Amino acid sequence: MDVKDSIDRTEQLNDQISDPDAGVLNNIEKTENGAVKKASTTKGKKRKRTVRDQTAPKMPLTGYVRFLNDRRETVRNENPNMPFSEITKILAGEWSNLPAEEKQQYLDAADQDKERYNEEMNAYKKTEAYRLFTQKQANKKQKEESQDEEMVEKEAEQIFTGFDIPIFTEEFLDHNKAREAELRQLRKSNTDYEQQNATLQKHMENMRAALDKLAADTEHQRSNNLMLQQHLDQVRSTLAAGFANLPLPGNKETPTLQNIDEYMSKVHSIVLDPINTNQTFTNSVKEIVSKLEFHQ
Repeated sequence: MDVKDSIDRTEQLNDQISDPDAGVLNNIEKTENGAVKKASTTKGKKRKRTVRDQTAPKMPLTGYVRFLNDRRETVRNENPNMPFSEITKILAGEWSNLPAEEKQQYLDAADQDKERYNEEMNAYKKTEAYRLFTQKQANKKQKEESQDEEMVEKEAEQIFTGFDIPIFTEEFLDHNKAREAELRQLRKSNTDYEQQNATLQKHMENMRAALDKLAADTEHQRSNNLMLQQHLDQVRSTLAAGFANLPLPGNKETPTLQNIDEYMSKVHSIVLDPINTNQTFTNSVKEIVSKLEFHQ
């Protein structure tokens, strides 16, 4: 039982104890000779079914429900005499053992359906139909509360006509104080949990924003790397073409796209050699470099 359920249950118990129109007092009735005896506990009210707004957007389906819808008929046809509960167990087992890739397809579809529902619901809340539905629900709730109050007052009048029952005993007051203290503690716990949940939600939003920024930065860096690689390939091609007719001294090696990096490294070493004996080669290098054109 979560904190909200505990609060609701405690409030109901507290109302039965402290409200002279309900709870304990409703269990007191008159006998034929005027004595007072405890009556049997009245049955609780049936839970009222929530009215569905027929004009609202269709609720989204979870990935599990989508899987059940896809597989239910097939399993039912394969096991025509199997009860519904057993079929559900089989489907639940299949879902648990479903490969991650297939399961993710259902989960992705559910996420898309949820986004669709949120967008449609946000748009629907701005319509006249939504305003009329909420107004109708509020009027209905107010009417039901008014009827309940009138019924409680009538029952109290019927039970306590002609009686003066001292119910505020010390034991009763102590019990009531204990329930109120418990209720305050539960409310405080609920408030703390809600604050913690809000903090975690904020952290999640910050993490999502950071992930989105990281993805954008990564894509931008990938684009820059691609441009730099293209420029490097162009430089290599220009150098290979410019020095194509200048073999290295000694081994007579000429540059190609495959060996241009190694070729240029050797050219650099020869040109910067303090005891350079290949002045003609160096002059040729300078002449070729002065004629090279590099395009961005």
